[in-house]
Amino acid sequence: MTTEPRTFPPRPLRDVKVTYARQAGCPSFFAQVVVDFEPWEQGVEFEVADTSTVPGWSAEEVSELRQAFGSGVREELAELDPGTTVAVAVILRSIKVHEVDSHPLAFRHAGRLAVRNALVEAYGPPPRPRRDRT
Repeated sequence: MTTEPRTFPPRPLRDVKVTYARQAGCPSFFAQVVVDFEPWEQGVEFEVADTSTVPGWSAEEVSELRQAFGSGVREELAELDPGTTVAVAVILRSIKVHEVDSHPLAFRHAGRLAVRNALVEAYGPPPRPRRDRT
């Protein structure tokens, strides 16, 4: 990204949509979320809006998916450039699942992808490497 000091997020980033789907074989992966990234105190605060019920899934299973999503978010934020201060409240607004292909690992990947999408929304895409034409 960049080495100049900055704080993530620089402004509220609402309705960041993420679909993580990998259907190349077994196991398949599916996770779909909508999340907000709000400026907050330094560190990461994770909140859950009304995503407590998913038809056909127990409260424990849904809780496990939410926890995996939060882990993915924290992992990705921990890998930001050293000059980036993380001061964010992450609010999980909604989740959608597939009856077979949704599991904690899919939601962990979705958490990482949510941070990447929010970074692009906040700062634009990362610079592309230049090709040496010599």
